[in-house]
Amino acid sequence: MVKGKIHSIESMGLVDGPGIRVVVFFQGCKLRCAYCHNPDTWQLNSGIEITPSEIVQKIVRFKPYFIRSGGGVTFSGGDPLLQPQFLLECLKLCKQNGIHTAIDTAGFGDGDYDEILKYTDLVLLDIKHTTGKGYVNLTGRDATDVNIFMQALRKSKSRVWVRHVVVPGLTDSVEHIAKLAKIIQDEVPNLDKVELLPYHILGVSKYEALSIPYKLKGVEPMDKDKNNELQTLINNLLSIK
Repeated sequence: MVKGKIHSIESMGLVDGPGIRVVVFFQGCKLRCAYCHNPDTWQLNSGIEITPSEIVQKIVRFKPYFIRSGGGVTFSGGDPLLQPQFLLECLKLCKQNGIHTAIDTAGFGDGDYDEILKYTDLVLLDIKHTTGKGYVNLTGRDATDVNIFMQALRKSKSRVWVRHVVVPGLTDSVEHIAKLAKIIQDEVPNLDKVELLPYHILGVSKYEALSIPYKLKGVEPMDKDKNNELQTLINNLLSIK
């Protein structure tokens, strides 16, 4: 029987897809994003070992709370695509139980994405940067993996919300957001929404606890008014209401 490693489960998530959602945080991530606020999910060999049926039993218990809100389950991380067989079995069991499914991913994983996306209602796609060099500087990896995932996503029927973290001095220029809009317009299928997420420093204490150097030390949190202006800009460029 396939087993997976998870970090934790949040029972009343409000920002990881539509409605109230159970959010399951998977262990393991290929990226080392400069602004990551979950460095404790990076290692695949950490966390709690669990089976898909055990996970879904926990999710089903909360179904009366989230079903009326149009919610469901979101598999996050880390990156859930790094445990593809475990993720696939979880998704299948959720669909058997009539649960709306979402995956929160940067597209850096392993496995048969086509099969995974058959059982995924919504992809929360985290686009890290607009250039290959930008990906390397921000995450430590180039964009090869996400491009492979995008090929599968374009063949699927999954709806998509794009997410992009806006970091002062790195990804907060009008030119950068305009280029992001062009990439989304050309490359991303079945788009419902774009969320520009303001950079914050809420996870810095985790780096100190884990004795990991924090790459963006000294960078102030993103100004929310400026973030809102950029959100309006990209919505207008993509004709999103």
